[in-house]
Amino acid sequence: MSRIGKIPVKIPQGVKVSFQNEVITVEGPKGKLTQKYHPVIRFEPSDGEIIVSRANEEKQTRAFHGLYRNLLNNMVTGVSSGFTKVLVITGVGYRAEVQGKLLVMNLGYSTDIFVGIPDGLTVTAEASGKVAVSGIDKQQVGEFAAQVRKLRPPEPYKGKGIRYEDEQIRRKVGKSGVK
Repeated sequence: MSRIGKIPVKIPQGVKVSFQNEVITVEGPKGKLTQKYHPVIRFEPSDGEIIVSRANEEKQTRAFHGLYRNLLNNMVTGVSSGFTKVLVITGVGYRAEVQGKLLVMNLGYSTDIFVGIPDGLTVTAEASGKVAVSGIDKQQVGEFAAQVRKLRPPEPYKGKGIRYEDEQIRRKVGKSGVK
């Protein structure tokens, strides 16, 4: 049995989960998410939680078991509390601000960089150089944060660039003067 797949998914108050035509639909106070699933996986609702099981012991089915359990758990967490990724912009003159549905960043290039904010995400930029990306879809939040980070990844000598808040940058010493 999959170690991840056998853990039941707890459903908080105010969250409604339905399974029809191989589509999971999760509705909660923050919104609604849907996800298609493979027919070899079964979802069995019981008092306040959902147990995920599989039809056979094939390798692909065992992989689906853990995958769909985690996808369901992420959907339930997203519609009840949401997800947030915080990016930190470090560097002299590096800054970001939100203008409507655009994230405008000055990252040391000759022109400003404009990034469109997708529907379903909210982005806030603080003066201290922090950019918070939040939404109900974990995959969408992570993907947008990764795209923004990719514009100026942190460099190892001075640490300038865009990094995640919990990310540690391994610093290098650099050249020393020759005498």
